[in-house]
Amino acid sequence: MKLFLDTADVSQIREACSWGVISGVTTNPTLVSKQKNMDFKELVKEICEIVDGPVSAEVVSLDVDGMVKEAMEFSKIDPRVVIKIPMTKEGMSATKRLSSEGIRVNVTLVFSAAQAILAAEAGATYISLFMGRLDDVGEDSIAVLENIVAMKENYGFESQILAASIRHPYHVVQAALVGADVATVPFAVLEKLFNHPLTDVGIKRFLEDWNRYRNRG
Repeated sequence: MKLFLDTADVSQIREACSWGVISGVTTNPTLVSKQKNMDFKELVKEICEIVDGPVSAEVVSLDVDGMVKEAMEFSKIDPRVVIKIPMTKEGMSATKRLSSEGIRVNVTLVFSAAQAILAAEAGATYISLFMGRLDDVGEDSIAVLENIVAMKENYGFESQILAASIRHPYHVVQAALVGADVATVPFAVLEKLFNHPLTDVGIKRFLEDWNRYRNRG
């Protein structure tokens, strides 16, 4: 399973890429709005220059023609740009048009296996299931994700299943266990994936033993 970073913060992206574990970036209007005084297209271009992988940029139009127009503009920024399209009737019409022209689409705001089937039929490159938001309303996000992965395996859809709205490391591990292709994680969650108290204890012990060895005699 690949890991994407879910942020529009360039400093976070640079740091995470330096760790060698990130294969792409996803953004959305909320994340972009937090970057003050940054032109959207310039921001996306800068992210693409940092990341060696796909970078999702989301449209804000709600009608088909508006989505397609924005998508065409965004796709000119960099070949790595993937267009985020919402799971709506209009969104699937736009996805079909864009995918037919070779433009990659990340269908976002997916909350059910039924919606995932529609996104796959429309030609989505990525299907983003929002796990945390499902958990917030009392649904079992892992079970939904598992159903979507099974659907893909049953029918050979080419869409990649992307676990989004990740809240904690357990989401990442479970997404990997059920066979998601990608998990996109906030910077804070990515940092937590590194952590384990026994790792800290082990490093401390090794350094203490090494210092004793060097100072012997």
